[in-house]
Amino acid sequence: MQLIDTHVHLNFDTFGPDLLAVRSRWQEAGVVRLVHSCVQPSEFSQIQAISKRFPEISFAVGLHPLDADKWHHQMAEEIKSLALCEPKVVAIGETGLDFYKADNNQQQLMAFESHLAIAAQLNLPVIIHCRQAAMEVKEVLQKWRSINGDRIRGVMHCWGGKPEETQWFLDLGFYISFSGTVTFKNAKQIQESAAMVSAQRLLVETDCPFLSPVPKRGEKRNEPAYVRYVAEKIANLRGETLETIASQTTQNACTLFGLTT
Repeated sequence: MQLIDTHVHLNFDTFGPDLLAVRSRWQEAGVVRLVHSCVQPSEFSQIQAISKRFPEISFAVGLHPLDADKWHHQMAEEIKSLALCEPKVVAIGETGLDFYKADNNQQQLMAFESHLAIAAQLNLPVIIHCRQAAMEVKEVLQKWRSINGDRIRGVMHCWGGKPEETQWFLDLGFYISFSGTVTFKNAKQIQESAAMVSAQRLLVETDCPFLSPVPKRGEKRNEPAYVRYVAEKIANLRGETLETIASQTTQNACTLFGLTT
């Protein structure tokens, strides 16, 4: 059985002391590929070094919406240049909108739209962070399509939306990725969304070191090996086997990010 963790942050300090041991555990759990997300372009060289150390890791480059106050026009060229210089860059992001923790809406929108332009120019998918901003993200993507006449490929990562909102992004051609939150007891709308996503658009992730899934909920640090628990919960919600979910989500990740296993 093979799994792909489509969203990790292994460059964070919490992994510094024992990253080799963490890798051994993800290998034992069947995780064959990982996509490392990027919070800001200054992380690029650090993430690049991790990907060279571990061949199974590909990565993205972008600016997280909660760092949109750092956005400047030259950063768009920086992100584009970094993506072009490294073959292991398979996505732009993470980008998107977060109106839960910040209210600099216009800065976030400017950065988000610039990321979409870069992704379109480079024919790369976008990794979208969306928190309390589903309608606004949908409107940005619909506006992009109406003006540019083409679709942006990508994934709604660590998805926490209602089934109705989930359908919006499925209709826009996006993949939906679920994290450890789908295992939480009171995450009913996330679980309903996980049950209704079409098989060809389903992805799994940890978003580690955050959001440790049940039964590892008490651990402060999440890690890629735990993506198996996410897949197990989704299999249960959909009435399918773990092997079926693992196979389908691995195939989907390969399709979206151009990976091989």
